[in-house]
Amino acid sequence: MPKSKKGIIAFQGELGANSHIMCQQAYPEMDVLPCDSFDMAFKAVEDGAADLAMIAIENSLAGRVADIHHLLPNSKLHMIAEYFLPIRFHLMAVKGAQLTDIKDVYSHVVGLPQCRNFINQHGYKTHVAADTAGSARMVSEWGDKTKAAIAPKIAADIYGLEILAENIEDAAHNTTRFVVFSRDEVAVAAGDGVMITSFLFRVTNVPAALYKVMGGFATNGINMIKLESYQVEGNFSATQFYAEIEGHPDDEAVKHAFSELKFFTKYVKLFGTYKRNDFRNKYVAS
Repeated sequence: MPKSKKGIIAFQGELGANSHIMCQQAYPEMDVLPCDSFDMAFKAVEDGAADLAMIAIENSLAGRVADIHHLLPNSKLHMIAEYFLPIRFHLMAVKGAQLTDIKDVYSHVVGLPQCRNFINQHGYKTHVAADTAGSARMVSEWGDKTKAAIAPKIAADIYGLEILAENIEDAAHNTTRFVVFSRDEVAVAAGDGVMITSFLFRVTNVPAALYKVMGGFATNGINMIKLESYQVEGNFSATQFYAEIEGHPDDEAVKHAFSELKFFTKYVKLFGTYKRNDFRNKYVAS
């Protein structure tokens, strides 16, 4: 995976968020730049305030991160790597609090449903916060034993909270996929392992256009590992698709598939080609 010997990597959230953990694991030599929103993290890289951005784009339980797919079409950044982080959530509160004291829990809009079983079991009232680590900071500042945060362990360490319950996520396979964005495209050679190419396309408004696009990948033996649709600027007659395939644009089969893709589309945007993360091998059927 691409590495930087120095520099700054931006992420959405506060110190102690899962994105912060991923930055530390993947790029331990870089300084981190917490951002209030995904948009700000993108802008930090675009404006030169950061060299890279570590962005969560999907979770195995909660699905895709919708904000990212709305930012991608207008972004000038390039995807250069992917990483996966098993998510472990903990319930944390101020020192001296007990599970029976808690009435309200705070966390990110994606984090709360990932712990639905635990929350329902205890009858806690949920509150959406900007992110998991921010929830921990707020609970620490409030000093109220009836309030708790659902966040990673590192947040308890940073904000001086006690962990009341560990690993409260609904499923052990709970994993978030992150993609690293850069201002500059990072060239990777075809044939150097399995590659993933990410792109956006908009089909022409003719019958079976999407079917014909998919046929181009199928007949050329290209494995499409992701295809997601969403409306274009609220227009219900125009749909664009975000897709990922296994392959490099320089592969002959991919060249042929993209040739057919462009024939049935009116817009195609490549985001980048990067190595397929080995984490995926855990779930490859034998």
